[in-house]
Amino acid sequence: METGIGVVVIGRNEGMRLERCLASLAKGADQVVYVDSGSTDGSVQRARSHGVEVLALDMSIPFTAARARNEGFACLLQLCPNLRHVQFVDGDCEVVAGWLASAQAFLDGHPEVAVVCGRRRERFPERSIYNHLCDLEWDTPVGEAKACGGDALMRVEAFRDVSGYRPGLIAGEEPELCVRLRARGWKIWRLDAEMTLHDAAMTRFSQWWRRCIRGGYAFAEGAYLHGYPPSGIGSANRCAPGSGAWASRW
Repeated sequence: METGIGVVVIGRNEGMRLERCLASLAKGADQVVYVDSGSTDGSVQRARSHGVEVLALDMSIPFTAARARNEGFACLLQLCPNLRHVQFVDGDCEVVAGWLASAQAFLDGHPEVAVVCGRRRERFPERSIYNHLCDLEWDTPVGEAKACGGDALMRVEAFRDVSGYRPGLIAGEEPELCVRLRARGWKIWRLDAEMTLHDAAMTRFSQWWRRCIRGGYAFAEGAYLHGYPPSGIGSANRCAPGSGAWASRW
């Protein structure tokens, strides 16, 4: 039975994490597109073995997650032009059973909402303090929010309304998208529902430090693009994981 939902998965060298991600999407969506950014670990072959559409990015063009999601969205709509909703998910995440249906039901009942997201959890929070900190960050307030992260179900109409992600952003593309959505009158919502399991695999301080640098850069570029409160970056609830702690200020 057609659901009207398509999924865009992005990743690079995710290994078994991609296997879990694609297996979790075996039901509930009409079409899945995997966007690969130069993997060398057999991810493309792994994705094809699941029967999903694979889009290998042209790596002569600078890669960003925003660009990958936009190109995946375009591919998805070429394959299934009548889709109503698209779930974006990172390849290191497993989508929880029932999430797609519950998120879609919320959008169907709330036409003013463009984006819904739920609780992302770390798969192994006990393995390092950095994984644990990520898990705490993912525990965002329930209700109307100002931003979403990399995992979210979006209304196709709304995504098109703002021309998708800003492809040149190297980080912070999700809150930046949400600033433009809210400017167009759309709402962002965090549901009290399990959404994804994320495997950060972060065991070293250097990994955490690089993440912090990216977060700081994203905050600075977001401020440059959209300014400070009330229209741009300010004290606000973030909706979903993937944005980093800086997103709490969008």
